[in-house]
Amino acid sequence: MSLNTKQKQFISLAKETFNADVLTTSQLKEINQKFGLKSAPQWITKNANYKVGKSQFKLPSLDESIQPDILSDKVETKTVVNTVAENVQSEVKTEAAYIVSSLVGNIVPEKDKTFVSFGNYKDLKSIVKSNKFYPVFITGLSGNGKTMGITQACAETNRELVRVNITIETDEDDLLGGYRLKDGDTVWQNGPVIEAMERGAVLLLDEIDLASNKIMCLQPILEGNGVFVKKINKFVSPKPGFQVFATANTKGQGSDDGKFIGTNVLNEAFLERFPITFEQSYPKPSVEEKILQNVLSSSGKSDNEFCNKLVTWADVIRKTYFDGGIDEIISTRRLVHIVQAFTIFNDRLKSIELCTNRFDDETKNSFVELYTKVDAGATADDIIKQQSDAELNSIDDADDSEANDEEVI
Repeated sequence: MSLNTKQKQFISLAKETFNADVLTTSQLKEINQKFGLKSAPQWITKNANYKVGKSQFKLPSLDESIQPDILSDKVETKTVVNTVAENVQSEVKTEAAYIVSSLVGNIVPEKDKTFVSFGNYKDLKSIVKSNKFYPVFITGLSGNGKTMGITQACAETNRELVRVNITIETDEDDLLGGYRLKDGDTVWQNGPVIEAMERGAVLLLDEIDLASNKIMCLQPILEGNGVFVKKINKFVSPKPGFQVFATANTKGQGSDDGKFIGTNVLNEAFLERFPITFEQSYPKPSVEEKILQNVLSSSGKSDNEFCNKLVTWADVIRKTYFDGGIDEIISTRRLVHIVQAFTIFNDRLKSIELCTNRFDDETKNSFVELYTKVDAGATADDIIKQQSDAELNSIDDADDSEANDEEVI
C-alpha cells in the first residue's frame, strides 16, 4: 500500500527536524503534534517492519509501500494506517488518517446592537455565566427570540457557542462525527457535539422537536457523563464549561393542532434529562417597539410612529390568534423583516405586503386591512372591541334567523 500525502509530509518533516532515519516514540509524537495530533503515528509504531529497538523506529522511505504487518495478532486484516480513497475498495477495514476539527478559531458570537433583553434572558445568562452543566429546554412559538437569547447570552459572557440545526434526518454521524474525505485522505471529523464538549463550549440544539429517535445518542451527554465514540474507540469527556440548551416550538409532545408540521413526540427519558424548561413568550409591546427602533437605527433610519403602529397591529393579531379567531400569527421576527424591508423600499404598506405574502391570500388581505385601521389611528382595544361587537351581532343575526324559521314552520 503506497504512502499517502500526509504520511509523506510526516516523513519529510521528521527527517528535516531530527536529521536521522531512526527516531524514538517521543520524537515521532513531537512531529505528529505539529499536525494537530497528540500521540505518535500508529502506522509506524504498530508496524513490526519499522521497529528496530525498544521505542525506536526506522522511518519509511518516501517511495516504499507500507506492509500491513502489524505487531498485534488481534489486528487481523485491520490496517492502522492513513488510507487514501482509492485503497478503500479492498476488504481491509481502515481507520482515519487523523482526527480533524470541524471548527476553527474563536466561535464566540458577536453582540447584536439591536438586541433588547426580555423574558427569561437574565436567567439564561446566569446559567451560561455559571459554567455549570445544566441542560435547559426552551419552548415557545416561532420567531419569539429563543435562539437570539442564547446567542446574546454567550456574546455578553464571552462564551463559545456551537449551534446545531436539528432535522428529522439528523443522526449520530451529524452530531458526534464521522469519516470524511479530505485532501485524498480518509479522516475522522469531529461532529459539533464533540467539538463543543472538547472546547467546554455552549451547545445549542435548535428545533430539537424536529428530531427522530436518532438523537438518543445524546442521552449520556445530557447526563454530563461524556460519551464513547465507537468508530474511533475514544471516550470523550466534557471539559468544564460545557452546557446544553435546546429550543423547540413544542414541549416535545408533538403538534396536535398541526401548526408545527414536522415536529415529533420526543422520548420521555430524553426530555427528563433537561432539569428545567423555560416557556418563551413574545416581548411586551414596549420592548418589541424598542427592538424595531434599534433595527431601523442600525440602518441609519428612524420612524418611531411606524414601529409603534406595527407593534399595535401585531398585538391585535396575537390576541385574536390566542382566542382562536385566526390560525396565523405575526412574530417578532416577522416585524423585524418588515422594518428591514422598509429600510430598502421606504414604503410602509409595501413592506407589510411583501412580508405577509407567505400567508394565504385571505389571511394576508385581512392582515393588511387590519394595518390600515391601525394606521388610521385605531387602538388595539378599539379594534378588538369592534371585532367582539361584530361577533355578537353575527350571533344575534343567526338567532333571529333560527327564530323566523321556527315561526314559518
